[in-house]
Amino acid sequence: MNSETSRPDPGDGVTMGVEEEFLLVDPASGRPTPGFDALYEQLPQVPGVTFVGELHPTQIEAVGGVCRTLDDLRAQLTASRSALDGAALRCGLRIAATGVPERDAGPGTVVATGRRAAIAERYRALVDDYHACGCHVHVGVADRDTAAAVVNHLTPWLPTLVALGANSRRHDGRDTGYASWRIVQQSRFPGFGLPPYLRSAQHAADLVARLVGAGVLLDSRMTFWLARPSVHVPTVEIRAADTAATVDGTVVQAALVRGLVGAGLDDLRRGDEAQVVEPDVGAAAVWSAARYGLDGPAVDVRTGARIPARDLLARLLDRVAPVLRTHGDLDVVRNLLVRPRPVTPRVPTA
Repeated sequence: MNSETSRPDPGDGVTMGVEEEFLLVDPASGRPTPGFDALYEQLPQVPGVTFVGELHPTQIEAVGGVCRTLDDLRAQLTASRSALDGAALRCGLRIAATGVPERDAGPGTVVATGRRAAIAERYRALVDDYHACGCHVHVGVADRDTAAAVVNHLTPWLPTLVALGANSRRHDGRDTGYASWRIVQQSRFPGFGLPPYLRSAQHAADLVARLVGAGVLLDSRMTFWLARPSVHVPTVEIRAADTAATVDGTVVQAALVRGLVGAGLDDLRRGDEAQVVEPDVGAAAVWSAARYGLDGPAVDVRTGARIPARDLLARLLDRVAPVLRTHGDLDVVRNLLVRPRPVTPRVPTA
């Protein structure tokens, strides 16, 4: 079945789930501090949320459950962050909601077992000091060919999601000059960036298998694309944003992602083809988004021209407005987008 002629299921594009990665830091210095095991023992149960470890014991990930409304998502995110903050305080730590450590993390200690040990061996110094934290949004799409086609339709908007979700300007105690230093760190890995145009789910799998065969990816679960058909659940997965400083930041990212998936599904129902993004222009757009965020220029992937980043955000909102209206989210998103952006706190806040 050709991905661009897949017929979306009526239930596609409704459910969503969010994964948030956080840093464990010393309250006095702000430096990442190993403490996952102790923190995990202190965590209460949060309905719908699973807490898991990351590559370094200085990090923890909150894997949210399936939500159908922004209110449900907000309640889940708030409960998750509150549980993490309380457990961290009991362990003499704090939780940092940011894309990279603001203070020097040092070389760190990789959790040297199983797949994580293999990742450490494959990438060596690239992961020794890699303490990056992202916000991953999943939106339900049952058919994998349809999911691959939807990725094509949302790819042109990924740089704008990077700019909106940028929350890692400071690193190692200095201003990097980049809105998202996490994106810069991720760009060191093979295959990073906008996904290639995907002809089908099998084509996506073949592309990943080629990189695995070349020895630059560990296995089929690993890609560094900013969006992909999920390899373990029936969703489209978008990994453009840094971990947000606030719950509001995560909510607006999730709402816009669900809107883009819905707009892509509508395109497929009409038989509209997705734009093919030139790789060089796409890479330039991602770099510009990481460099300037929303407060500077951006690259329009349709033309390669330099335009204000907020103009692209306005275009994105226009694209998703019909879908947001259907879900009752349009006013919520508009209100969140006009609020002043907070200074990154050390602890997650609502």
